[in-house]
Amino acid sequence: MTVRAAVLPAVGAPLEIAEIELPEPGPGQVRVRLAAAGVCHSDLSLSDGTMRVPVPAVLGHEGAGTVLAVGEGVTHVSPGAGVVLNWAPSCGSCHTCSLGEVWLCANALAGVGDVYARRASDGTDLHPGLNVAAFAEETVVAAGCVLPAPDGIPLTDAALLGCAVLTGYGAVHHSARAREGETVAVFGVGGVGLAALQAARIAGASRIVAVDVSPAKEELARSAGATDFVVASEDTAREIRALTGKQGVDVAVECVGRAVTIRTAWESTRRGGRTTVVGIGGKEQQVTFNALEIFHWGRTLSGCVYGNTDPARDLPVLADHVRAGRLDLGALITDRISLDDIPAAFDNMRAGKGGRAVVTF
Repeated sequence: MTVRAAVLPAVGAPLEIAEIELPEPGPGQVRVRLAAAGVCHSDLSLSDGTMRVPVPAVLGHEGAGTVLAVGEGVTHVSPGAGVVLNWAPSCGSCHTCSLGEVWLCANALAGVGDVYARRASDGTDLHPGLNVAAFAEETVVAAGCVLPAPDGIPLTDAALLGCAVLTGYGAVHHSARAREGETVAVFGVGGVGLAALQAARIAGASRIVAVDVSPAKEELARSAGATDFVVASEDTAREIRALTGKQGVDVAVECVGRAVTIRTAWESTRRGGRTTVVGIGGKEQQVTFNALEIFHWGRTLSGCVYGNTDPARDLPVLADHVRAGRLDLGALITDRISLDDIPAAFDNMRAGKGGRAVVTF
């Protein structure tokens, strides 16, 4: 069957809206009709080569939709069921999975090298981006890439649960482990940053500082839970310390992936504070520290993959927060766009415009 999709023909090339041929689901596979897909900065990182995947590919890894058909052996979902896509399914058998660290599964991205569809015009083989190829009207994915959608949440909003919300919430609750009464700073008010701000509020943070290069994002940040807003500059760390009795925040969450931002986030924490890095930066982004300051400040700096979450465990928790009104998915969505608008949404991300554009089908 032919469907429309956003195809990345080569690294660094513009996305092309094209028709692709999808096969019927084979054993252990599920065919999904997309309701919505979020346009995430990770997709931009794939398109410009910061993260490498086989191309040509259909990008998009944050989505939700309805099951159309299942292949042999699939029992946890059935046609007609709503599902949230999971771009990093854990294998359950590698070393990190055996340790319970499923977000670091060695085999999570094994499917990106597969040919899952072909371009209708010339038969070119296409790869599924980060496993799920959500920038398409329909997709065919491995059974482990779908989770039952939570009841009571529209699929057009639930799409964000698959990446932005899991990542932002997990960065605060699982990686940084923010505690009630602590102070938190979030660097970067994009989709993940907005989710992290809400997660800090849910954690009971006493002060939540949002940092971004764009003053226009202040209202957006405050609506998500920020008590303070700082326009990023060379004085950012000093301004944050001034807001916290000259101590610095207990927790900093970096959602940008730039060396200067990571360093500033670290400097913004108190002695003994914790910085977790969510942003995906390139190899050229080198962060330096001297041995004495590492000893003196006693701070912790850690990476964070997929919010250190187990989607099967954490998705129901997030759904409870949404249904209780503690987590507002709509506050993360700044634009509702069509499939044809995805290339322009990529341009907006390059320009640093925040929030999350969501493609609705």
